[in-house]
Amino acid sequence: MELSGCNEGEPHRMSLENTTTGKPSYYQIGEGCHAASSNRQVGAVDSGGVSEGNTTGRRIKVSWEISERGVATPQPTAQGGEPSEAERAVREVGVLRSSENPAESKTAGERREGTWVNANANSAGSGDGRPAEETLFERITTPLKIQKLQRTLYRKAKAEPKYRFYSLYGELLRKDLLETAMSSVGHNDGAAGVDGQRCAVYLRNDEAWEQWRDSLLEELRTRKYRPSAVRRVYILKGDGKQRPLGIPTVKDRVVQTAVALLLLPILEADSHPNSYAYRPKRGAHGAMEAIKQGLLSGRVEVLDADLSAYFDSIPHAPLLRIVARRVSDGAILKLIRGWLRAPVVEPEKRSGGQGGGGENRRGTPQGGVISPLLANAYLNRLDWDVNERCELKPVMVRYADDFVILCRPGQGAGLRERLQGWLERKGLKLNERKTRLVDIRQEGIKFLGFSLTWRRGRRGRSYPHVEPHAQSQNKLREGVREILNRGTLWRPIGEVIPQLNRRLRGWAGYFHYANSTRVMGAIGDYTRIKVRRWLWRKHGCTTGLWKRYTNDELHDRFGLYRMPQWAAWRSDRRSDAPNDLRKAGCGKTACPV
Repeated sequence: MELSGCNEGEPHRMSLENTTTGKPSYYQIGEGCHAASSNRQVGAVDSGGVSEGNTTGRRIKVSWEISERGVATPQPTAQGGEPSEAERAVREVGVLRSSENPAESKTAGERREGTWVNANANSAGSGDGRPAEETLFERITTPLKIQKLQRTLYRKAKAEPKYRFYSLYGELLRKDLLETAMSSVGHNDGAAGVDGQRCAVYLRNDEAWEQWRDSLLEELRTRKYRPSAVRRVYILKGDGKQRPLGIPTVKDRVVQTAVALLLLPILEADSHPNSYAYRPKRGAHGAMEAIKQGLLSGRVEVLDADLSAYFDSIPHAPLLRIVARRVSDGAILKLIRGWLRAPVVEPEKRSGGQGGGGENRRGTPQGGVISPLLANAYLNRLDWDVNERCELKPVMVRYADDFVILCRPGQGAGLRERLQGWLERKGLKLNERKTRLVDIRQEGIKFLGFSLTWRRGRRGRSYPHVEPHAQSQNKLREGVREILNRGTLWRPIGEVIPQLNRRLRGWAGYFHYANSTRVMGAIGDYTRIKVRRWLWRKHGCTTGLWKRYTNDELHDRFGLYRMPQWAAWRSDRRSDAPNDLRKAGCGKTACPV
């Protein structure tokens, strides 16, 4: 049975089945990267020691190359200057980003999607309504040979669902893989771990880079590498509570990134198509589109579910068994076990003076690079059980630990009881305060920062209306006020406007979807008013507020970003939807927003 998420007869997004169809591979289509890249041929290495049971798999020679590191300067914060401790901390959740093949690529420079990035939430700022650690993914350039290795692993895992990869640790010793991981972690410029070291320890110059890389490579080769303790950091959530993050050391983050590059294509082959977080070519827009199509198919009763402290509740033993079904390499499993059980060092003010910590038995640090990949794998069985094995034929759409189950009227209560029992058997529990069962025709829901309600169109047809939620809009307005206020009048216009544009562009890139025309227009008007008043005060004007700074002058002279008004309709937007859902609809999806 196929365990991957694609339609029958349709190549998967990570497949290379374009040689016979003449069409580009889905896995290589997506947002590209503009980071500098210079690859040089180095040699060849054995790829993919794999086995099924006790049989030996065929070894494949794959040449590889080293990618020149390109480290970008992190964007400034709302008030300019160095990022705060919390902002550096949230950068450490998922540091891998999409990439673009070099010009000399044999695949004619087709674009390739990265690891678990959100392709539709490009550079979404902190005011987009989603947790900041899920939106601060940075772009790096993945060497072509790493892409080939990932495709080799994926195609083997896809072709044989029971295959177990037995020699992945040898791939971990590749210089190009470690350099890609180092570039990713250095580009993200996250917070320091318990050892106090930052990425600058190897970014100072080429000599420091090579020494640090060779030292880590020697530790891995001699099996002397041991995971360090995790430093606990707390950041504020939207509801005023605090979210705990675990910040590994720079060395641990580099090794986790390298292991994640190897595990991602293997676990991706088993993932259900209705899981949209931290996966190639998937993101929040795809999740919302799947929900819309499910509602249009008559599944109007919605179980809006949320897991309570999911990342901190995952039991280690079942999680390791899930990974071991695909990976039999004991060295890789030992690394993962060490990261999971690493002690957590609490801040001194919370621990009563000394920030000590003990070994963990549950949870994966929400701040570790590999944590989103493991968290997705643990809930993958739930995706398949609900979508494929339930006799009621509901539709479950999941984004990390947030998910909705769409069913026909009258089925929701029973599904909730069954869901609660399934979670209890897995050591998890629902957040009763946030979990709701609603009829979308009577009450709307908030999901991924969007507001989803049931409305009637101008032609009398009912349709699911999706627009940015009011809370997401308020977060953006707060961010605009942080940049444009009396305390920033001293700053040059050439610094303030570009900083404001980055926030607006990121927010619009995430929320420019579906029925967002009215909201985008309102945000554009609000921003122009705030910029106009800020310039008026800065220049000491007393009259002519509206005549002196017209809309055209704000955009053309000062370079203020224009909020988009219309969303381009793409014919392949729902190419990954189930066949029964793709046929359902009222034709509204092609309408401009």
